Amino acid sequence: MGFFAKLKEKLFHKKTKETVKNKYVSGLDKSRKNFVDKLAELKARSTKVDEEYFEELEQILILSDIGVNTALNIVEATRQEVKLKGITDLGKINEILVDKMFIAYANNEVVDTEINLVKDGLTIVLVVGVNGVGKTTSIAKLCNKYKKEGHKVLLAAADTFRAGAVAQLEIWANRVGVDIVTGKENSDPSSVVYDAVSKAQKENYDILICDTAGRVQTKQNLMDELSKMNRIINKVCGHNANDVLLIIDATTGQNGVLQAKAFFDAVQVTGIVLTKMDSTSKGGIILAIKDELNIPVKFVCFGEQLEDIEEFDLDNYLYGLTRGMEEEM
Repeated sequence: MGFFAKLKEKLFHKKTKETVKNKYVSGLDKSRKNFVDKLAELKARSTKVDEEYFEELEQILILSDIGVNTALNIVEATRQEVKLKGITDLGKINEILVDKMFIAYANNEVVDTEINLVKDGLTIVLVVGVNGVGKTTSIAKLCNKYKKEGHKVLLAAADTFRAGAVAQLEIWANRVGVDIVTGKENSDPSSVVYDAVSKAQKENYDILICDTAGRVQTKQNLMDELSKMNRIINKVCGHNANDVLLIIDATTGQNGVLQAKAFFDAVQVTGIVLTKMDSTSKGGIILAIKDELNIPVKFVCFGEQLEDIEEFDLDNYLYGLTRGMEEEM
């Protein structure tokens, strides 16, 4: 059974909701056209399997923002299997390529895509990211998602530095229907976190989501600020934040990977939220982040509505990215 047949079978047995699958298909439309069309063009103009063919495969992956090192590793693994099995069918080679993309992400591990929710207790999530990546709307989407799932959600507006950040978050909190803890503009963000954690503990909230400053002067300042927040959380709850989510704009491509590296060097990021996936034609950034930093993508956003956020699913991602590709084989 080929990779695409196995993928369809997995999705069938997972009983993936059709609405979720359709979101991946429509949301990855630009990326799919960019990726599949280039593979089809390469296959159409190629007459044999040679080094030039594999070099062009590398270029296609790199131009899809998969990243140079990741692309080289995927194509090398493809080359080795093709050579070992003596495969000359270009369609089969492209299918092997997608299989290696799956392996590059999963790496024989269980892919952790969920928030570490605490049973019968408070789950605390810190959200970080530079200004302009969709951090505020992503926080609103997360609040909406967990509220609809029946959780009691509290929001902490700890980005006290950006003008208007607190007011903007208050608007979203009212729209979603969740409570919010705020402080004065330019006040100590850790004091907001303290007030929020205390309230969450006292009033039995299930999830506390903390917005943080989108930009600080240096990595050291960022590390110090988030470390202070964690010390406060630890003092009140006896543990650090359960998750630290980094928001990245998918349309920024490799710049997004560089952002992830910068934050990863400063704080212990546990997961990525990718925004604007429906606006990019280079959806390979998901593979680059996982391969280069080993940080899992936990959520993907495919639009501007509150419901346009999904837990990342590798099978649905590859299905959405390559749908119709088997017809080109």
